[in-house]
Amino acid sequence: MKRLISLNTVFFQAMTNKLYALDFDGVICDSAIETGMAGWKVALKLWADMPKDIPEDLTEKFRQVRPVMETGYEAVLIMRLLYEGMAVETIMSAFHHQMEALMIRDDMFVDELKEIFGSTRDEWIHDDFDSWIAMNPLFNGIAEKIRSIPTDNLVIITTKQERFVDHILKANQISLPIEQVYGLDRNMSKQQILNDLHAEKINTQILFIEDRLPTLINVITDDRLDDIQLYLAGWGYNTSSDKDSANNIDRISLIQLSDIAQL
Repeated sequence: MKRLISLNTVFFQAMTNKLYALDFDGVICDSAIETGMAGWKVALKLWADMPKDIPEDLTEKFRQVRPVMETGYEAVLIMRLLYEGMAVETIMSAFHHQMEALMIRDDMFVDELKEIFGSTRDEWIHDDFDSWIAMNPLFNGIAEKIRSIPTDNLVIITTKQERFVDHILKANQISLPIEQVYGLDRNMSKQQILNDLHAEKINTQILFIEDRLPTLINVITDDRLDDIQLYLAGWGYNTSSDKDSANNIDRISLIQLSDIAQL
């Protein structure tokens, strides 16, 4: 009888094991200012008429646009459009169209922008690591939550290049094997990464915490991922409209920083 109880207990624990899958920018790290600055540094290399110093109002405008940005290199294009005088609302209402139009106009390609954006960040890190880290603070309470999770129960799924995530985690005394950071380098969609994890982690409940509503909706449309718990990080880079929409979608739970410790 005792043996049976023991086996049932083990089985129950296995079924309720959790894997925390966290986005990075907008969930763990408040990187908006750094991303805008990196975008500006790249823009200086690509357009001869760009001034060295960012106009005072552009940093705040970039933060307003940040919720519609998906991948870091887009910061270069956003900064250029803001410098040219395009309104925040215009960029946000037709984001992909504006990005594509600028790349066509100035004969640019995504792979080249990704490469120069990454290498420019590398230069900044090499030349002034402390200032770069200072512009990548973690959200309040996030470091404590991450440290409370067993290493094997945590992965990071992000469109950021993995080496930058690694730098920031180590600077905040967080130890996570680089193999558990699924970043831009892997060239995989977040849906595919989640599906691979789901297939690998049998009898594990996956909690996916993301700040982009479109990403969560993409997960919902994938039937393979029906039993993954989805959370929209209300403190991240999303809009009031995103939050309202999330509240009307059964699969998505809107959470705030004060909720994170209880997950």
